[in-house]
Amino acid sequence: MEIAVISGKGGTGKSSISAAFATLSEKVVLADCDVDAANMYILFNPTHEEEQVYIGSQKAVIYYSLCTNCGLCVDYCRFNAISFINNKVEISEISCDGCKLCSRICPTKAITMVDSDKSRMYSGTFRNGKMVYGRLAPGEENSGKLVNIIRDKAKKVSKENNLNTIIIDGPPGIGCPVISTITGVNHVVIITEPTISGLHDLKRTIEITSKFNLKTWVIINKYDLNVEKAYQIEKYCSSINIKVAAKIPFDAKVVEAMVHCKSIIELNPSSEISHLIKNAYTLITNG
Repeated sequence: MEIAVISGKGGTGKSSISAAFATLSEKVVLADCDVDAANMYILFNPTHEEEQVYIGSQKAVIYYSLCTNCGLCVDYCRFNAISFINNKVEISEISCDGCKLCSRICPTKAITMVDSDKSRMYSGTFRNGKMVYGRLAPGEENSGKLVNIIRDKAKKVSKENNLNTIIIDGPPGIGCPVISTITGVNHVVIITEPTISGLHDLKRTIEITSKFNLKTWVIINKYDLNVEKAYQIEKYCSSINIKVAAKIPFDAKVVEAMVHCKSIIELNPSSEISHLIKNAYTLITNG
């Protein structure tokens, strides 16, 4: 069974709840698919049993032995990635989009394309099972493709180790990485917060999950910070037949747990929040 935890916006507490789900009594495979800002490895410090280089794009590189500083590439680069610095043509690795135009128009063939090989996929063991995660290097593309690789690896690890549950910590938003995260999962859990932007982005996220005909649940995190807005979210979910699995109050203990590299389940298993998360997990897995 695959459970994807996502959110329409950042800062809702998605990773905190994913971590809590991953540290309940059952051993699981945890897949961190938020490859642009992976953080689960910081919390759980998994072993590195496997490391795979991920190549999502190419970057332009200048061979100065052939370059005549004609500036043709500077004029044609639409991403402003090439410029004259100290009377020498230089390419910004971050700004380069890998379109290959400069390598094609260079009259001396001084520019070539090389693979961007700084991104990685890791697989290992953490204290409550197995973990797979990816880290996309700054400026790299095709994060959705890396998410697919992580999910495929998580399924393989799940089968090899006879672990029946895969918890997926997905990225925020509704872009390509999110689509790759939720495609074909058994349950999608959307974490939202009681704010105007929280409700707006929740609606956008539900539009995406409904197109995939996925079993969708909502958890309202920090609901007591704006009870009226939390009620609006609950009412909206009821109107479209989506269940609110839990309304979780704000508690600084959640932050304290993260500071100590633990989930709230591990730090304070008898707390109100821990009970609410456990009940929500039971409801989702049995739903």
